[in-house]
Amino acid sequence: MAAATADHKANPVKSFIAGGFGGICSVLTGYPLDTIKVRLQTMPLPAAGQPPKYKGIIDCTVKTFSTEGVRGFYRGISAPLVGVTPIYAVDFAVYAAGKRLFQTDEHVKLTYTQIFIAGVGAGICSALVTVPTDRIKVLLQTQPVTGPVMYNGMLDTAIKLYRQGGLRSLFKGTCACVLRDSPTGVYFVVYEGLQDLARRRSATGQITPTSTIFAGGTAGIAFWSLAVPFDVLKSRLQSAPEGTYTHGIRSVFRELMATEGPKALYRGVLPILIRAFPSTAAVFVGVELANDVLNA
Repeated sequence: MAAATADHKANPVKSFIAGGFGGICSVLTGYPLDTIKVRLQTMPLPAAGQPPKYKGIIDCTVKTFSTEGVRGFYRGISAPLVGVTPIYAVDFAVYAAGKRLFQTDEHVKLTYTQIFIAGVGAGICSALVTVPTDRIKVLLQTQPVTGPVMYNGMLDTAIKLYRQGGLRSLFKGTCACVLRDSPTGVYFVVYEGLQDLARRRSATGQITPTSTIFAGGTAGIAFWSLAVPFDVLKSRLQSAPEGTYTHGIRSVFRELMATEGPKALYRGVLPILIRAFPSTAAVFVGVELANDVLNA
């Protein structure tokens, strides 16, 4: 995927396939830290004089493992695994289509402004596909381990949400998802820029697996550094009982500022940033491998 120094016009169909494969690689790599992140973001405020449910990333990891074992880190993974193919496929396909609009022939070198615009469009479109699986994932990750089980797997959760509030319930948090994924333009600019630099420094002018891992991981950190506050609001909104936040993300933001202050917007940031490098590197490694096969 060499957008900034394109030798071929972007192909949305091939990008659709490659993006889906890259997304699967990402989920398998980063899901345990995503579970920790969601649990830190959604834990309730402790009662006066009581310690918080989790003191931080290490405490959350230890408690999850001690009470649920390894399986606890993968609760709800079926939702993103099923949904990840269309989500990342749409992301990379729309990104390729956006680049193609700027490419008048096979050898046009895109500017980083054009890459940014194509990336923002890709992020918004993929966010619309992400919402239902993200909503299901958050509910499965945060439901109590003890006591009666409210949701029994992905399909059961989807059916119950639909019965509770129709499609509107399944798509709860759409605005928050769009806001969170809008920085995808930065994500692609950082990736393409670092890969351009790697090509210039390479004797062969080609990217390598090492440069892909570094560029992809760094792009992930850049993206999540901007997206974390919106992700916190999204997780709070999607995990809350129906009717808790009348005005959606605005109500979540007002309550968070009034009860916990601005620092709460970065709750869970450590597992997010730790996860961002390997999981995003895995996306681009998967995409580049798939592109190699498709272009062979």
